Amino acid sequence: MTETISPSGKFRTAVDIGGTFTDVFVQQPDGTIRTAKYPTQNNPIDGVLAGMEQTGVGWEDVEFFSHGTTIATNALITRRFPKVALVTTDGFRDVIEIRRGDRESWDPYQEVAPPVVPRRHRLTVRERIGYDGSVLEPLDEDGAREVARVLRRREIETVAVCFVNSFTNPVHENRMAEILAEELPGVSITTSSDVLPEIFEYERFSTTVTNAALIPIIGPYARTLEGRLAEAGYDNDVLLLHSGGGVMTPAMAERYGARLAASGIAAGAIASRHIARTCGFENSIGFDMGGTSTDVSLTDNGVLATTNMWSVSFGHPICFPSIEVLTIGAGGGSIAWLDDAGSLRNGPQSAGSDPGPACYGGAGELATNTDANLILGTVGKKLAGGVKELDESLARAAVAKIAEPLGLDVETAAQSIIKVANANMADAIRLISIRKGHDPRDFALVGFGGAGPLHAAYLAKDLGIPTVIIPPHPGVTSAMGCMLVDIQHDITRMYLADTDNADLDHLTATFAELREEGRARLTAEHVDPDDMLFEYYLDMRYKGQWRAISVPVSMPLSDLDEVVASFHAAHLKEHNFSSEDSGVEIYRISLRAIGLTPRMDATPAELIDPADFEPHPLEVRRVLFPDEQARLATPVYDRATLPPGAVLNGPCIVDQLDSTTVVPPATTARVDEWGNLLLTAAE
Repeated sequence: MTETISPSGKFRTAVDIGGTFTDVFVQQPDGTIRTAKYPTQNNPIDGVLAGMEQTGVGWEDVEFFSHGTTIATNALITRRFPKVALVTTDGFRDVIEIRRGDRESWDPYQEVAPPVVPRRHRLTVRERIGYDGSVLEPLDEDGAREVARVLRRREIETVAVCFVNSFTNPVHENRMAEILAEELPGVSITTSSDVLPEIFEYERFSTTVTNAALIPIIGPYARTLEGRLAEAGYDNDVLLLHSGGGVMTPAMAERYGARLAASGIAAGAIASRHIARTCGFENSIGFDMGGTSTDVSLTDNGVLATTNMWSVSFGHPICFPSIEVLTIGAGGGSIAWLDDAGSLRNGPQSAGSDPGPACYGGAGELATNTDANLILGTVGKKLAGGVKELDESLARAAVAKIAEPLGLDVETAAQSIIKVANANMADAIRLISIRKGHDPRDFALVGFGGAGPLHAAYLAKDLGIPTVIIPPHPGVTSAMGCMLVDIQHDITRMYLADTDNADLDHLTATFAELREEGRARLTAEHVDPDDMLFEYYLDMRYKGQWRAISVPVSMPLSDLDEVVASFHAAHLKEHNFSSEDSGVEIYRISLRAIGLTPRMDATPAELIDPADFEPHPLEVRRVLFPDEQARLATPVYDRATLPPGAVLNGPCIVDQLDSTTVVPPATTARVDEWGNLLLTAAE
């Protein structure tokens, strides 16, 4: 792939940390790409530096660095938090524990995860703000100082301040924060009116508490990363990818740590959209299968699906805008097992990178998808350019433990393991597409991650998806996604008004206030005014409903007729009905402040005549495909030797440093002008 040469003559790089590997993507000054994969370390910053060292690029030669991190996600999963406290209005101590009473499963006895803040650290003060912002009861400052002294004795490290109706008037929260800062120097303090100034106290409290718990984790991590890169010679901004699909600096990450709770997941979705659009597909499904999990995203007419309410741990919502990604426990390290009825299952348990699949030769003895693929021959005996040596005898011993109870031979058991894994991942794609009114047959499937290209063709066949796109560097595509983003802040404010009689002048003035706040945030992150971009949205709903849909608007507002029509159309698409005779109201206004980051534009390569190309395999391997009865002689090609325009007929395997692509029988693979591998099955 040919690119425009960097005018500065420096490198642009991005790093994404996964559960198994840390992926490094480097764009050289002449536009060519370097990649590296390094086993994820206990200290992820060590993996970042070691991965970059593998590329041979010095930090003093890097002009841009963007980073997707799982540190916040892992903290929420493992629930390893600093000592966090909640200060709230008297009588509302248990809001985050009462929740909404919903359950993750049908089992009424299965409890959700406990709140982030244990009850003994949830303290109250007397105060009350009315629904209209009026002060009904002043803040009890003596009580507030006593609460602060209690928290000091308990050695609390971070505090969330969540008062009822503070979204209409933050005066009491702000004063409480001042008192806490005076009494508890060095302790992180987060207010709900700053984090999420919206109605519905449970969602607001949950988001604020999560943010408070993550700030002492994210802040030191971001600052340490910034410091170690500076020591290594990097002298530009460190940019951290957040769940909304933009990046933020360490200074903003210290303030809004919860925005990084889906950092690495968002990168893959951004990359898959970019790759599909480059290939001419406005509709695409991102299929990112790594060592531990599979992430599925959807792009409709060039727009990534997003959500304003999501969670890492069920029952504890985070209400920052996020790219909608469905994650399931299906990866190369997912463990095959038998349930109590003797049925074969796959995941969500994972061997991860330590101990890893049985074939890694570590302490792992349970059968995984990687072990099954090794037995079938779809993967070779080396991964990541030889970083991992695979032992087939250990894989067979592990799969035999599954085969024997089922009365199967090892090969058939390996086929069954892959079929179950494929079925799980196909169901995930159905959930994010068919369940939301999209026909997968109208989409292209972008398969990436270390294991995605191994399985993508089978999922496409199962779902009727006509085209599979395997990017040039599938194993580090999420890292590439970190490079495709701009600095981005999403700012919201409650604004309840009927569309029939909304004051457009006041609405426009309120948007202007949000724009100034966005401009201030971007200025603090050293964004040039010429690189600032602002997008405006109205969150609207039918009267009597509480679920809102976000509709883009243009400034200045002259009328709301077109906006209301867009809302009806969006509601029809999202919920399969609309009611144009019903009243519509504005629920919330949102502004997206974007700081544009520089990019190098890609240009297509010249295609060869496929008739002039004769591929030469590295080897011919006998492969047992999941749907075949016998092993087939299957050529294995080095992807680096396939020029744009080359065509391969399945069955074959395309191998490269960061992934392996399986081209099943009756399937054709073509290299396009962008270096992507396009797979199409025979009718």
